Amino acid sequence: MRYDRVVVKLSGEALAGPAGWGVDPAALSHVANEVLSVRELGVQIAVVVGGGNYFRGRMAKGWGISRAEADNIGMLGTVMNALMLRGVLTARTDTDIRVMTAVPMQSVAEPFIRLRAVRHLEHGSIVLLAGGIGQPYVTTDYPAVQRSLELDADALLVGKRGVDGVYDSDPNVNPAAVRYESLTYDEALAAGVQVMDTSAFVLANEQDLTMHVFDVAAAGIMREICEGGDPGTRISAKP
Repeated sequence: MRYDRVVVKLSGEALAGPAGWGVDPAALSHVANEVLSVRELGVQIAVVVGGGNYFRGRMAKGWGISRAEADNIGMLGTVMNALMLRGVLTARTDTDIRVMTAVPMQSVAEPFIRLRAVRHLEHGSIVLLAGGIGQPYVTTDYPAVQRSLELDADALLVGKRGVDGVYDSDPNVNPAAVRYESLTYDEALAAGVQVMDTSAFVLANEQDLTMHVFDVAAAGIMREICEGGDPGTRISAKP
């Protein structure tokens, strides 16, 4: 097996399906199946869940509220997504499913404690990580890299909706856009790649964390990556 432990980064939109808002049962079911397919390989897996299907910090101005308040609302959205994903996973498997949050919510989830999360993974649990890092002005991109490093993951798998990797231009606008099979972080930063926040790229580069960007709607992609394939785009510190 190529990887023993991975962190998967799922945007809220990955659970929203075609509507791009709220939660689509079919999309939620698909994501649950993909996560279980990785766990069935014997790979330890944690999932960082976004909340953009409910609310995004950049929507703050239009709603007349502060960015900090908007980000707090978004963090609550990540918890709702994690709880729904736990519910679907629990209905499909006997594997222990844990939700851990950066914002303490003892009545619905465990607080994120690094060593406890590692122990859950070592015992075969699937760990769902919500709340980002518990602070405003930070998207789930940076926390996904940070949690990957904290948990000693072998790689970060970044599921995107509507695109199957990193392109030299927007494939939804330019039909001639070319997908990169692999990139270094320096190349991605120089090209102004927008697939993740710059801060996430910088941290991943500094700590030599490999990242795979793929289409979250495609079946079997996460499993293929863990088995050694390179669908989508692989981003690493070195060529």
